[in-house]
Amino acid sequence: MKRMTFSSAGAAALLASLIASPALAQTTAPTPETATVSEIVVTGTRIQTTGFTAPTPTSMIGEAQIQNNAQPNVFATIVQLPSLQGSSGSTTNTFSTSSGQQGLSSFSLRGLGTIRTLTLLDGQRVVGAYYTGVTDVSLFPQLLIKRVDVVNGGASASYGSDAVGGVVNFITDTHFNGLKGNVQAGVTTYGDDEQGLVQLAAGRSFLNDRLRVVASGEWAKEDGVGPGDFGLDLAGDRDWFTQTTMINRNVTNDGSPQYVMRDFAQPYNYTKYGLISAGPLQGTAFDQNGQPFQFQYGSNGVPSKAANGAVIGCFPGFCVGGDLSGNVDTGRTLQSAIERKVAYGRVGYDFADNNEVYLSFNLGQVKTHNQPVNGENRPGLTLQCANPYVPASVQAACATAGVTSFQFGTSNALLPNTEVHTDRRQYRTVAGLKGKFAAFNSDWSYDAYYEHGVNKTAIDVDHILLTPHYNQAIQAVTLNGAIVCADPVARANGCQPLNIIGGKTPSAAALAYVQPENGPFQRLRMTQDVVSLNFSGAPLNLWAGPLSVAFGAEYRREFYTVRADAYGAGVSDRSPNTAEFPADPVLSTVGNNWYAGNYKNGNGAYHVEEAYLEVDVPLINSEPLGRANFNAAARVTDYSTSGTVWTWKAGGTWDTPLKGLRLRGVTSRDVRAPNLSELFAAPVTTTLPNFLDPVRNVNVVAIQNAVGNPNLTPEIARNTELGVVLANPSWLPGFSASFDYYKIKIDDVISSLGAAQIVDLCFRNILPETCGTYNLNNTSGPNYINVQSFNLASWKTSGFDIEASYRWQRPLGLDGNFTLRALATHIREFITDTGLPGTAPTDSAGVNTGATPDWKWLAIQTYENDRFSLTVQERWFSDGNYGNQYVVCAAGSCPVSTAIAPTIDKNFMPGAFYLDIGGTYNIRQDVTAYFKVDNVFDHDPAKSPAYANPALYDIVGRIYRGGVRFRF
Repeated sequence: MKRMTFSSAGAAALLASLIASPALAQTTAPTPETATVSEIVVTGTRIQTTGFTAPTPTSMIGEAQIQNNAQPNVFATIVQLPSLQGSSGSTTNTFSTSSGQQGLSSFSLRGLGTIRTLTLLDGQRVVGAYYTGVTDVSLFPQLLIKRVDVVNGGASASYGSDAVGGVVNFITDTHFNGLKGNVQAGVTTYGDDEQGLVQLAAGRSFLNDRLRVVASGEWAKEDGVGPGDFGLDLAGDRDWFTQTTMINRNVTNDGSPQYVMRDFAQPYNYTKYGLISAGPLQGTAFDQNGQPFQFQYGSNGVPSKAANGAVIGCFPGFCVGGDLSGNVDTGRTLQSAIERKVAYGRVGYDFADNNEVYLSFNLGQVKTHNQPVNGENRPGLTLQCANPYVPASVQAACATAGVTSFQFGTSNALLPNTEVHTDRRQYRTVAGLKGKFAAFNSDWSYDAYYEHGVNKTAIDVDHILLTPHYNQAIQAVTLNGAIVCADPVARANGCQPLNIIGGKTPSAAALAYVQPENGPFQRLRMTQDVVSLNFSGAPLNLWAGPLSVAFGAEYRREFYTVRADAYGAGVSDRSPNTAEFPADPVLSTVGNNWYAGNYKNGNGAYHVEEAYLEVDVPLINSEPLGRANFNAAARVTDYSTSGTVWTWKAGGTWDTPLKGLRLRGVTSRDVRAPNLSELFAAPVTTTLPNFLDPVRNVNVVAIQNAVGNPNLTPEIARNTELGVVLANPSWLPGFSASFDYYKIKIDDVISSLGAAQIVDLCFRNILPETCGTYNLNNTSGPNYINVQSFNLASWKTSGFDIEASYRWQRPLGLDGNFTLRALATHIREFITDTGLPGTAPTDSAGVNTGATPDWKWLAIQTYENDRFSLTVQERWFSDGNYGNQYVVCAAGSCPVSTAIAPTIDKNFMPGAFYLDIGGTYNIRQDVTAYFKVDNVFDHDPAKSPAYANPALYDIVGRIYRGGVRFRF
């Protein structure tokens, strides 16, 4: 399969032409005092009037902090803010084959998910990098970023759909003048994840500063942290993995906890090179050479020899300890390898004073790859005793026991491990007008633009089982003295026998049959078109100051189309049989033939028309009472898919008579419309390799199918924030602090039940309707669970943010400045109500298997002078648990375990503290060398029942970085 390529030659040529100018080194960047009005950007509001203060709390990350943090991707700096919870990056989605979201760098505010945080570039929307609509920050021109504003609150009335959790707005230096660059390298203490970063930007003015040209290019590569071996060995000699597993005893009323947490859990239905897992020969395992031996069960387990494969003395599905060499989880990539190439250019021309016409383009490519897991474990297989690959001693044992077949499970360690390659390319162009004009005896600003964005994503999976071929290849017989596939139809269509007893390397023909060269693929194309017109001004002077107004309208169209291979998606006009995927009677024509990566076809589109009005009314402006304003906005939005909705906000600020003390508050009605994925997505399949079938009390391999629902309606949120700000008081110059309480309630949340919930609701007869959505003992195809999104649930979360900073000039009489900054978020509650009968609301605040710890904070201390700087940073989040619904109890003292209050023996998951240290040294005024060490103490992640939790914990370890940046 030919994969996409990308060239940045055009951007390089533009940079070269700018650098070649002899006058470039003599120019300097404009100071804030000389910047034009058109450069003013205030995130969280559309009002651009000088002196206006928005009531919505906003955290700002400046260029200096971005540089001091020395990350190869600015995403890694921003995501450290405490209010960002549940963002995706290169360490998330690495355990998946089918999600299609590997390597996406997308933000999530308040733990509400990446689809509820709106990410903007210079206040403008960016085409999504996946059909959930989320953007990929890795595709942004990062060297030109001046600051990043994080609006911690609903902003739908100002910016439209998706801004339920807030907005992250990247402000770039569109008028940069000069030349600057950055070269950086890094490596972990384990010698992996080698990193390289090269960035260059240039800008120049022409025609008496009326014509401005800016260009930048960057290349970054992180090798990632690859998989470990089978068993317990992680990559690079990391030793923190202990196969911690939450085991469901599937017994609820014997006085002992239903769930137990155990280290060194041993699945007893498969091993690295094969295990007879049920019946009279149960416990016979095979070594790499295919020789049988007695398997060492943990927990002093004794095989029951029963048909269900139970092991006496063990838990359902697992023993503890014993032979762990076949465990597969350590084969998961800890951090995806990622390579970024980004080119950016902008041309602006002042056709009049303070009026600019501009054209910008952004080309980006992000390539990632990961290994989801070691092997492709297959429990529950049936092999015939007469199979010529079965050792003679086992055939004799079959005869003695009077059986002709046996149940078999294997990790398939003899086969190459699966790899997922993702290639995203983005093409984005913006043409616009912005500036200032006089009307109605006042100054007005305007901003009009058209944006066209295209994102193309190619996903290719290598070395993965074609399941029906595998099922046929392992059933071998001897025919005319040769070992062949047993099924004559399969044999006639190219079947090659495969010996899965032991670990001998398969023949090239057998390997090509069960893992074809042409594996699953997906080709996604997304387009976004936006036309936006905005005005801001102060048409009237009132008793306390000018009345400020902003209004505008926007049209947006989103479209996606995706196609996949015939074996995964099913044979159709869009996915026909081809020379690469020929017709084969062994395969299902409706798809789902792959072990994982069964991508589907689909397409969909919607358009949005909206208009808004925002006003700021000064209420008080006097010395004895201070200064107060009332801010309000309303937006009407018409979705082609779900009709018309209104959003609004109302709030204000009061600068009290006490110098530096400000009160602020805002409440808003926000919306999130269903995205293309939720509305129209073709099924997204996920393979669940060790899924519990509670009816038979065995673990099985199952495929989860998530499908779209065109009948979804928008989510409706109510967001309220109240805060107090103390800025630069006379008794402590240089100090500022803020405290903000927030509460968010979302109704009609678009969500789906998890696969385990669906099965459990049927098994407990709580919601019998779910019983028809799955089959875990499917004799005519793969086991499956179908999930679909509905407007079922409601969410409620509340807490508060604290931010403080202090700048001490000439500390202890030394030259330079000492700056302290600290930010913290406390989540009081995060309650999810599924709205289903027989269920109760759950509170995930403090659940450290997720992304919403009780407390999360970031503290930074920096000393700097004209020659050098030193930065110390601390990151911390609090202790938590596996779930607030659990009842902790010991054997003999447990109440009856229920779906609402399940019992468990342990429910503690520690928090973590990370220390980072960095510094700079000015070799000369315009050249700076720097270093950074993250996770100085190499703190390991906590034990987790889900392998590890990269949403909270650092799973890579200590990393060293160093580089040189320059600016002329």
